[in-house]
Amino acid sequence: MCLAHQIDAMKAEAFGEELVGMLNGGALALMTSIGHRTGLFDAMEKLPPSTSSEIAEASGLQERYVREWLGAMAAGGVVSVDSEPGNPRFTLPAEHAACLTRSAGADNFGVFAQYMVVLGGVEDRIVSCFHQGGGVPYAEFTRFHEVMAEDSGQSVLSSLFDKILPLVPGLIGRLDSGIEVLDIGCGMGRALIQMARAFPNSRFTGYDLSPEAVNAANRRVREFGLTNIVFESKDLTTFDATAEPERFDLVTAFDAIHDQARPDRVLAGIAKTLKSDGDFLMQDIAGSSDVRQNLDHPIGAFLYTISTMHCMTVSLAQGGMGLGTMWGRETATAMLQEAGFGQIEIQMLDHDIQNDYYVIRKA
Repeated sequence: MCLAHQIDAMKAEAFGEELVGMLNGGALALMTSIGHRTGLFDAMEKLPPSTSSEIAEASGLQERYVREWLGAMAAGGVVSVDSEPGNPRFTLPAEHAACLTRSAGADNFGVFAQYMVVLGGVEDRIVSCFHQGGGVPYAEFTRFHEVMAEDSGQSVLSSLFDKILPLVPGLIGRLDSGIEVLDIGCGMGRALIQMARAFPNSRFTGYDLSPEAVNAANRRVREFGLTNIVFESKDLTTFDATAEPERFDLVTAFDAIHDQARPDRVLAGIAKTLKSDGDFLMQDIAGSSDVRQNLDHPIGAFLYTISTMHCMTVSLAQGGMGLGTMWGRETATAMLQEAGFGQIEIQMLDHDIQNDYYVIRKA
């Protein structure tokens, strides 16, 4: 019997429709990234129903490109278009603006859409890795730090003082008094700079593998005239051996540990450099180490894609473990325990569906 007679035609047709939706969704992700980067969504949020010329003028863009972009957005149901004859007028519904504009804060999905474009830029390299192994180094990802900084701005910066730091009992008061703080995988340093400005009596250090990110962070330090913060470009692969013993009162790591070549050594180094009564605050991806437990994850496919195209491959490019984005709570907890941490509390925050927040102490 031929294969065509062995399949369920209705299931095949339904899956075909899902694939069509996937193609349209992928195209809309690209157009959404453009809408975010060009400010089109922000401009449309403030406009009444408008023509492509009026929207282009309000956003300072070229009408021909705006018109075609509006076609994609209208066909995808992101913007609405009137049914009157003549020059069509387009509207960004308020309900959609609440998910796509900068005024939406942490709910702005335009930021996340940019990842699809950034990751697409290394597809050829990733395909080669499927055949040959190895990984794609961090330096190959153009704009990644910029997009990651925006992402962090939504999940971390927007809630740093009122939701995240208070997860550690008494931490705000200690920061006011003055403590030593280390941020692992600091990127462009926005969270640490925000803390340094708010707590002048404390001293802050940021480590990141990327010289580009560290240079950007140090430029901002000079712009703000801060004297209580320093950023260093540092490969943490052997941090278990190089960490200064008992130096820091607080160590933070925002969405960074799973990217490391050797997360086990980084965690061991954190345990080593943390004072005996210090705190380790770790934000990392919410998920399970078992794929079967992630099938209903609201952005599971997105996170596994990010892992394949960035987090896993960056680690493997350094000869690392390649744990990937979805290393999961189980693996993270086991590695924290192996590193010497005895108290591990995992919490979630309402504004952040993507991450878990770990409050960790040695004992």
